Amino acid sequence: MRWDVRSVGRAARAAWRGPGRERDLLVQSLKAAAAALLAWLLAREWLGDPMALMAPWVALVLVQATVYSSLMQAARQFTAICAGALVASGAQAVTGDITGALALSVPVLVLLSNWPRFGDQGIYAATTAVFTLATGTFGAMEVGHRLGQAALGAVIGVAVNALVLPPIHLRDVRENLAALAREAGDVLHAVAGDLRDGGWDAGTAAGRLAAAARLQDRLEALRSARGWSRESLRLTSGALRAVHRAPTVALPPEREDERFGRVTGHVTALTRTLVVAADEERTPAAPDAAVLGCYAELLALLGDACRAEADRLLHGGARADALLDERTEAVMRDLHGKLQESLRAQAGEGAARTAVLGTLVLQAENLWADLDGGTRGR
Repeated sequence: MRWDVRSVGRAARAAWRGPGRERDLLVQSLKAAAAALLAWLLAREWLGDPMALMAPWVALVLVQATVYSSLMQAARQFTAICAGALVASGAQAVTGDITGALALSVPVLVLLSNWPRFGDQGIYAATTAVFTLATGTFGAMEVGHRLGQAALGAVIGVAVNALVLPPIHLRDVRENLAALAREAGDVLHAVAGDLRDGGWDAGTAAGRLAAAARLQDRLEALRSARGWSRESLRLTSGALRAVHRAPTVALPPEREDERFGRVTGHVTALTRTLVVAADEERTPAAPDAAVLGCYAELLALLGDACRAEADRLLHGGARADALLDERTEAVMRDLHGKLQESLRAQAGEGAARTAVLGTLVLQAENLWADLDGGTRGR
């Protein structure tokens, strides 16, 4: 309970401090509540229904994460409500009994709710039938009245979502992409520290592989955020977006997602190679401590480059890659040259050590190429 209370407190402080996911959630919640209240007032005053439940119910659930999804959900939900009301009234006309009408209509509507075109709104067909029959509003006039309320609620829900601070999910893409770059840098620094300090063994290597595997979760979150950003820009660009002053800061291009997807793959492959080398029961052998120390310095510089990219992506500034710094690049080239010399030297000591070091050097070169944007040869 205390953890839940602290989580609520942190979310409230984050929403108060400035823009972010917490404030977005607060805005959407307030918009949904306002849409429901407005629909209730209009339905009660305009339609004269003291039990005007359908309009606020529909308006409430149609304040979705994007304007496009609001429109799609409105179409599906209204169709499902129409089907439920009409089937229920038809079943009542056939059976002349509420219990019989429920037994006749609900199984059919529950089965119909699984139709893929309804999405997750199909269940409203069955619930509308139950609501219609339970309240005794199954005559032609009453059914038309309920459908009018549903249409009113749908219009209000979609309008509030589209016209009042329309949700545009650009921040999540930038934050997830920057976090992916930073976390990749953290893994590289952790591996470098283990190799440099001599604390590298099978258990440590397995832990670093698990940390690298968690980068895949961040990559999936990035892909999901990219999908939400595309959908949130549908129907909110152009004149509508300009009128309502939606965010106009450009997203990082999708090629950045692909680039850091490759970086994630290289980091995972690198840590997997170290796990194999640390396993005493496997044939591949780890390189000498001096060679590993040189490799650790190279990984640390690559980790710095990842962190520099994270800062650039988060703040939307010009590319300021640490690899572009002449001194840093000179050090990296020197380390790379030493590793190549070590690779040639260990080639005479057997294939086991050569295989491991060669694989590690290859993964470092792949990381270097992707972080440097492939603009220069190696």
